[in-house]
Amino acid sequence: MPWHARLALDYTVEAGRTVARHTHSGPLRILQSLYPEGDTICHNVLVHPPGGLVGGDTLELAVQVQSGAHGLITTPGATRFYRSDGTQALQDTRLVLEHDARLEWLPLEAICYSGCLAENRITMELASGAELLGWDVNALGLPLAKQPFVRGALRQHIELPGVWLERGTVDASDTRLLNSPVGLAGQRCMASLFFVTGTPLSRERRQQALDSARAVLAAHPLAATAGATSPHAQVVVVRVLAPVVEPAMDLLRALRHTWRQQLWTKSPSNPRIWSM
Repeated sequence: MPWHARLALDYTVEAGRTVARHTHSGPLRILQSLYPEGDTICHNVLVHPPGGLVGGDTLELAVQVQSGAHGLITTPGATRFYRSDGTQALQDTRLVLEHDARLEWLPLEAICYSGCLAENRITMELASGAELLGWDVNALGLPLAKQPFVRGALRQHIELPGVWLERGTVDASDTRLLNSPVGLAGQRCMASLFFVTGTPLSRERRQQALDSARAVLAAHPLAATAGATSPHAQVVVVRVLAPVVEPAMDLLRALRHTWRQQLWTKSPSNPRIWSM
C-alpha cells in the first residue's frame, strides 16, 4: 500500500530564539531542534523512517519561516526513489518565507534507482527581505555498485513563482541526453546550489555572489562541469555535473561556506549530523 506522508514545519522567533513547531501524518517528521550556532538559528534533521519511495508514495513537506526567523533543514541520509510498478513517486516541498526570514534547505542527495518513476518538486515563496540558501542533488543509478540508470525517469521542478522555473525530465531511454557532450556528457550526478531572495539583489551583492562562487569553482576538480549564473535579480544559481555524488557534494559545501560568509557574515559551520 502506498505511503502518503505529510509534515508541516513552522519557524517563529520567541524571546530572541528561533523555535520550530511541527505537525505530521505518516512516516515523516523532524528530530529535536539543535542550536550549535546559538539561539538565532534553529537546526533540524528531517527523517523519513522507510528510507525511500516506491511507485505511488508521496512525501509532502510544507515549511513556513516567520519574520526574522532562521531555520536550517537537512537529512541524515539520501532519499531513494526505488523501482516503480508503473506509478509515480512524488516528493513535494513548499518553502514559504515571510519578511526578513532566512532558510537553509540542505537535504542530502536523492538517488534514482533504475526503473523508478520519480518527481522531485520544490516551490519557494519569499516575501520582501527574505533569503533562502539551498541545494538540490540527484544521482542517477548507483555507478560504483555497477547498477546503472537504464530504465525509468526523473522529473525535476524547481520554482520561484513568477521569477524562476526549471523543469525537465531525465529519461533513461534518452541516451543522447544522458551521454551527449551537450547533455549530461556521461555524468550521473546533477546538482544545483541556489541563493533566492524576496527582494531583488543589488548589482554589487549579486556580482559578489557570482564572483565568490566562480573563485571556488575555479579551484575545484569539477571546474570544467560547473558554472554560476544569475537568471534573475532574485536568483543566483550554481549548476554542477559529476560522475558520482561525493565530489558534487564537496563542491556544494564549499560554495555554501563561501556564500554564508560573503552574503550573511555567518561562520562556515556544518550541521552536526553530517559528521556522524
